[in-house]
Amino acid sequence: MSNNLVIGIGALVVGGVVGYFAGAGNEKIVEVEKVVEVEKQQTATLDAVKSKGFVQCGVSQGLPGFSNSDDSGKWTGIDVDVCRAVAAAVFGDSSKVKFTPLSAKQRFTALASGEIDVLSRNTTWTMTRDTQLGLNFAGVNYYDGQGMMVPKSLGAKSAMELDGANICTNTGTTTELNITDFFRSNGMKFNLVAFEKADEVVAAYDAGRCDVYTTDRSGLAAQRTKLTNPDDHMVLPEIISKEPLGPVVRQGDDQWFNIVRWSLRAMINAEEMGITSANAKSKVNDNNPAIKRLLGSEGNFGAELGLSNDWALNILSQVGNYGESYEAHVGPNTPLKLDRGVNELWSKGGILYAAPIR
Repeated sequence: MSNNLVIGIGALVVGGVVGYFAGAGNEKIVEVEKVVEVEKQQTATLDAVKSKGFVQCGVSQGLPGFSNSDDSGKWTGIDVDVCRAVAAAVFGDSSKVKFTPLSAKQRFTALASGEIDVLSRNTTWTMTRDTQLGLNFAGVNYYDGQGMMVPKSLGAKSAMELDGANICTNTGTTTELNITDFFRSNGMKFNLVAFEKADEVVAAYDAGRCDVYTTDRSGLAAQRTKLTNPDDHMVLPEIISKEPLGPVVRQGDDQWFNIVRWSLRAMINAEEMGITSANAKSKVNDNNPAIKRLLGSEGNFGAELGLSNDWALNILSQVGNYGESYEAHVGPNTPLKLDRGVNELWSKGGILYAAPIR
């Protein structure tokens, strides 16, 4: 590039900048206000959370293994653990979280309105939800698929034998569209019986008001435990959809989005590295640089999130890694008895994979 061309371009840029500041007037003020407003939005959630002293987390109205409250009001589940992980990252204390039970119909409105800070409620990541609702999915904490549960007395061994069936499900979910697509594509008829609350669906199915209960297969395993005679029911073999479930935040606040996303990633990476709630603190001075970066003894990665450098150490010592959460709430030794399957680490044959901290 010639010197004359460089000088010409420089003059053009300088002239444009001078002209802008000399003649833009009110436009300049508006643009500066817009920049300030964007910067405020980018830190709004973290500042609000710190100010009130807790994370407000939207969860289900009671789905064992995912988000469920016992008689004392204690919430547990893999979705609950995501909320607790975010609290540990922000405050250094996983107990600084409050839970808002929400129906499928209520959940997105509650998040968009600011009633909750994060939604961690067995919610499927879809293109429409990602692009049309002003929301961002921060990751996947359970890869699922929609299934169908029937009474064994029905005699059905396959979903292809359900022509004309009455099917119960929740309103405001992807299950309605999925079941409609499945029956239409296979030339079968059905009658949909939909309820807003999950417990209403369970009660209707248990009372025999419908032949089939359809939702995510993990949800079927959870809700089956609530039936009068769980062993009298079976889940059919067909999986009719992809249901990647994960936490959700509002669009427009990248810092909060990153905090939630990397809290989940820290749990996944920790399992891969062999870091558990029992050994996390002793691993701080490990010889592995990747472990040091994750636990905050090397680098300055916490500051990049607006957090302390021990943010991930707090998550792992108080909540545990992903595998610990899975085994405690939905694994083979729980009432749900769900094998890891595709939710196993990528290094062990699954598809669970988190970006590295570096």
